[in-house]
Amino acid sequence: MTASMDQISWPVTTARLSLRRLTEADLEATWRYRKLPEVTQWITSGPEDFETYRAHFLESGRIHRDIAVELSTPDGKTQLIGTVMVFIKDAWGQREVAEQTIAVEAELGWSFDPQFAGQGFASEAVSAAMKLCFEELGLRRIVAGCFAANEPSVRLMERVGLRREAFEKANSLHRSGQWMDSYSYALLKDEWIENP
Repeated sequence: MTASMDQISWPVTTARLSLRRLTEADLEATWRYRKLPEVTQWITSGPEDFETYRAHFLESGRIHRDIAVELSTPDGKTQLIGTVMVFIKDAWGQREVAEQTIAVEAELGWSFDPQFAGQGFASEAVSAAMKLCFEELGLRRIVAGCFAANEPSVRLMERVGLRREAFEKANSLHRSGQWMDSYSYALLKDEWIENP
């Protein structure tokens, strides 16, 4: 059976968070923080208005692979504080064995509301997504990457146990027009140790 986010029994809870599938109704909440310059500078797409942002999410299929990360509020409600992308994809393989490469790895990505930074929420959410990938979906490998200058993401990847696999010099064009260095990280299921 091909791995799919539909296999997971949502919501998934951690010590402090609840993770569930992102819906169209969540887009305004994610737009509130994704439009902030300190977030937009690092994410793949930085639309200038909500309608463009909404259309991009719906057309790109992101809404089907992003997980909403919610925090319980003192009044018993929940607040969306970020998202984690789990993009299940094929690995590379030679033609004779290509069918064995279908949907065996996931690319992870994330964005979080800066007002919740420094409290370990991103680490908790990404660790939970890794657990879903390896235990629930049975994937063999996780990959993630970022601009080398994105120090918070670099620290997050290392904190959750991802291994740096590559440093690439001036390989990624930033929307500022500057060619920037990037890092690639990964982890095999056999290497994974769940972070508490």
